[in-house]
Amino acid sequence: MAKYLLVSFKTCPWVQRAAIVLREKGVAFEFRHIDPDNRPDWFLAISPHRKVPVLRIDETASLFESNAIAEYLDETIAPRLHPADPLARAVNRAWTDYLPSFAAAVTATAYADSEADYRAAAAQIPVPFERLEAALASQGGGPFFNLQRYHFLDRVKKLGHLEKFPRLAAWSEALLRRPSTHSFPPAEFETMYRAALKRRDKFVSQFVDAAQAAAE
Repeated sequence: MAKYLLVSFKTCPWVQRAAIVLREKGVAFEFRHIDPDNRPDWFLAISPHRKVPVLRIDETASLFESNAIAEYLDETIAPRLHPADPLARAVNRAWTDYLPSFAAAVTATAYADSEADYRAAAAQIPVPFERLEAALASQGGGPFFNLQRYHFLDRVKKLGHLEKFPRLAAWSEALLRRPSTHSFPPAEFETMYRAALKRRDKFVSQFVDAAQAAAE
């Protein structure tokens, strides 16, 4: 078995694609977190975009871009998480490519500079939720994207505002019950995320408790 080193920031959401695939396949790997404000030279040498995640394989090869990493892992380590059917596999890949747009829309409130920007961003959150709700409905009974079986696309973090989207809510809860979803205990990650929001100094930062954020 190859030796895997996965490099990321602690609160990076995109590294979860690779981490979850490795855990679902039962593969041991080293998870190394670096400081986003002080990226070491050894990391810059293996990351052309200076971004995380990066997967180092056997200390000889490096892969960057989260989707490329996850696809490589799924192709080279059994069991496959992608469906066997080519059409179903293509549909999954298409929705996987949609997830960055989904994430940008639903997390825009965290980057709003003013209350007006915050409200405008919040008003757009239902749009991607409606699209995913419809996609889940077209796939059948759930709770995963491909009915009852966990697949490659089922790698997502709980985002809130789910009350009007029962299929999306069920999908989220099913994923959060899987141990592979969590790189940190939920309470620990919540603390780190709040600290990151506080440091970001955006509109929502004023609502983050300073003492809780400092407990990182």
